[in-house]
Amino acid sequence: MSPVSTFAPSRQSPASIASGDGGTQLSFEELGTTLRDITFVVVDLETTGGSSDSDRITEIGAVKIQGGEVLGEFATLVNPERDIPPYVVQITGITSAMIYQAPTIREVMPGFLEFARGTVLVAHNAGFDMSFLKAAAQRCDLAWSFPRPVCTVKLARRILSKDEAPSVKLSALADLFRVPHRPTHRALDDARATVDVLHALFERVGNKGIHSLGELTEYYPSVPSVVREKRDLARHLPETPGVYIFRGPSNEALYVGTATNLRARVRSYFTGSEQRTRMREMVALAEGVDHVACSIPLEAGVRELRLLAAHAPPYNRKSKWPQRAWWVTLTDEPFPRLSVTRTPHSQSVGPFPNRGTATDAAHTLAESAGLRTCTRRLTERDLHGSHCPPAPVGGCPAARDGLLAATAYRATALRVAEVLAGMRDDPLTELQNRIAQLAVDEKFETAARLRDRAAHLGLALHRSHRMSALTSIEEIVAGRPDGRGGWELAIIRHGRLAAAGRAPRGSSPLQLVDLLTHTAETVLPDGTPLSGTHPEEVGLLIKWLSEPGARIVRTTHGYCEPAHGAGKHLAWCKRARSSAREAHSLIG
Repeated sequence: MSPVSTFAPSRQSPASIASGDGGTQLSFEELGTTLRDITFVVVDLETTGGSSDSDRITEIGAVKIQGGEVLGEFATLVNPERDIPPYVVQITGITSAMIYQAPTIREVMPGFLEFARGTVLVAHNAGFDMSFLKAAAQRCDLAWSFPRPVCTVKLARRILSKDEAPSVKLSALADLFRVPHRPTHRALDDARATVDVLHALFERVGNKGIHSLGELTEYYPSVPSVVREKRDLARHLPETPGVYIFRGPSNEALYVGTATNLRARVRSYFTGSEQRTRMREMVALAEGVDHVACSIPLEAGVRELRLLAAHAPPYNRKSKWPQRAWWVTLTDEPFPRLSVTRTPHSQSVGPFPNRGTATDAAHTLAESAGLRTCTRRLTERDLHGSHCPPAPVGGCPAARDGLLAATAYRATALRVAEVLAGMRDDPLTELQNRIAQLAVDEKFETAARLRDRAAHLGLALHRSHRMSALTSIEEIVAGRPDGRGGWELAIIRHGRLAAAGRAPRGSSPLQLVDLLTHTAETVLPDGTPLSGTHPEEVGLLIKWLSEPGARIVRTTHGYCEPAHGAGKHLAWCKRARSSAREAHSLIG
């Protein structure tokens, strides 16, 4: 048992710290740590009244605990620098004479924050205590950087029925659980009693499948019994990154997801932390959970996309299905035009998330390049423009040049094909010049609309060119620091993740690279813009390669984007998109 000490700071020693070192604020990953491994500081305050704006703290009591053991205590009276109302004296027994020579909050607060640094705060009716502590920190010009506190009042209300606990006052819960420490309306005594109540409540929530801080803070009472009883479905899962698959009564895939910690993520579905109606319905139907353990999160993300494409689970969002992408394609006919399609080929740009954005990009490029938008079928012997009104009155952009034979029109189509391939960028330059002239002419609304369309087109072209550049490379071996002294490694072939692994700290990354290379998947390109790889997967790989610290270990040939592609206009497009967002936020 760790030693327990009680300190009462004097004016010369404004605060004292019990045993145990302070830490830093908990990260989101640490919120997944088991409750036994979390360090808590249970705090109780006595005050001059109920308003943190006008009233002040008269006493602070706190107990630091971890894994059921007391690590230290902090206790001090505080001079509120004002009189204590008689009714408060009657409740707490703290008189003005008792706090006359006590340290002020400016002397106490730094010591308390040091005592509690790197822990999770707990209080009975935490909203009350936290409001006073935050107000005190603000008045003392001290930073407040604690994660969400645990409230034993809310926890008790969620766990205990009205019949078992008609009241959730601290004294009532102390009686219910028969705890050794009794609340007395003095800060340290009440903090000790709250510790006992907290431990009793932790025993209850453990039986409900809640074992981490993240699960505890998101716990919700109305968990259907049919859902709660299925928590054992997660028992066999490892605490590693991977993909999980909820299976229905006929072993069908209901839902596919990824997690950095499979067991913790799946268990969260069987507690109150999952409040989405759709997901609760899915869990109620589930009869089992399969998983695929992955070496690194990137592999989990890729496997999720492939499983979504293979199974199309009914409870996943449809927008995540890779086969639902749209492409803008230059048609193969005597008078080519841009068509929006699901199936790309060598003269395509995309992907686009929906048909509307793809159609808008196609129209913008066609208008800028003078490509026809009419859908009339034309043969080699026809002349374009004989049935199209001029472009200024809503006609086809190609009609602005009058009647065109197929041979004359072919130069325009070739120009657009070169734009799609990244071999020229003059339509984007012309669009920017036109926008600038509209602004000079004070046609600001027209300029803004064209700016938004041009930026959207430029970003889509750049994204497509980047993806094509990656998928054209036979093999890239890349690594990225894992944040723990090791390396995440990926073998990428034609834009597809062929193998992945993690070299822990102290091991040889190059040895793992050789092993992964010899066992990696063989990828054969199919001649489409992304060599047959799903665009979502290529996007994931590009994002991973763009993260700070990512390095190319070796490659069959260097990564490069087209010199005359949309990358030249990326800065302009980003500024334009930022301006559009600012304008929309002002309107909204």
